[in-house]
Amino acid sequence: MREADPDGYLQDITSGPYHHVLADEPIAYGGTNRGMSPYGFLSAGLGACTSMTIRMYARRKKWPLERVWVDVTHDKVHAQDAEAGQTAQKIDCFKREIHISGDLDDVQRNRLLEIADKCPVHKTLLHSSRIETTLAE
Repeated sequence: MREADPDGYLQDITSGPYHHVLADEPIAYGGTNRGMSPYGFLSAGLGACTSMTIRMYARRKKWPLERVWVDVTHDKVHAQDAEAGQTAQKIDCFKREIHISGDLDDVQRNRLLEIADKCPVHKTLLHSSRIETTLAE
C-alpha cells in the first residue's frame, strides 16, 4: 500500500501481481472519493466472506441455492452497556442483510442464516484482535 496523493488521502493498494484497488475518504472528510473508504473495505470483506461461506455450505450440501448476495453497512453507535459514570463510548455496528434465492425450504434458509455467522471475517470482527506495529528502518 502506497500513498498516492500526499495532499489528500488516496491510497494505491496492490495485492500480488493481479489485484489493484484504490482507497480514499469521501469528499466530506477531505478525500477525493476515488476509492472505497477503509470501513467500506472492511464491510466489503464481511459481505464477500459471508456470501462465499454460504455458497460453500450450500454447494457441499447440494442445496438448490441459485444466488446469494449480501449488503453490509457500517456505523459507529453508542454502546448500550456503558457503565455509569463513564463517558459514552461508541462501538462499531455492522448491519448485514443476506439475500438468497433458490428452491430452498424454511429449514434450509434458516440454516444458511446460521452458517453466515461461521464466516471467518465475521468471527474476526466479533472477537478482539491484536495488531503488532513496527516502524520500518
